[in-house]
Amino acid sequence: MSPINAYLTFDGNAAEAMRFYEKTLRGTMQMMMTVGEAPDTEQMPAEAKKRIMHASLTYGDGILMASDTMPGQPFEGMKGFGVALTLDTVAEARRIFDAFADGGSVGMPFEKTFWVEGFGMVTDRFGTPWLINGGKALV
Repeated sequence: MSPINAYLTFDGNAAEAMRFYEKTLRGTMQMMMTVGEAPDTEQMPAEAKKRIMHASLTYGDGILMASDTMPGQPFEGMKGFGVALTLDTVAEARRIFDAFADGGSVGMPFEKTFWVEGFGMVTDRFGTPWLINGGKALV
């Protein structure tokens, strides 16, 4: 069975977001294709050509995928979910939390909890909500 992986949708800034995630998560971009680079997209409006059709980033054992909405598709923001990360160390979890908090908003400060050495909730500057666990499980 394959693992569950997140697929995020942005409103024209997927490339910027995915490059930020690649750097912050110390991952590797496997693919990033614009609409203009895809086959059989001649009929697409010019404003769609630079939007991301599909991007895929690997980090640790995970995959984070994304695309932009297409013109005419309403973008309602990211809501009703969170991307959960579990890191081996508190230091690495804190580093990622702080990077996501820069320009974003903290929902729950990064601190020790009853279930793990460090946990925090943050929505990054791209609107993606993250739940970040770090260190040893305590339960």
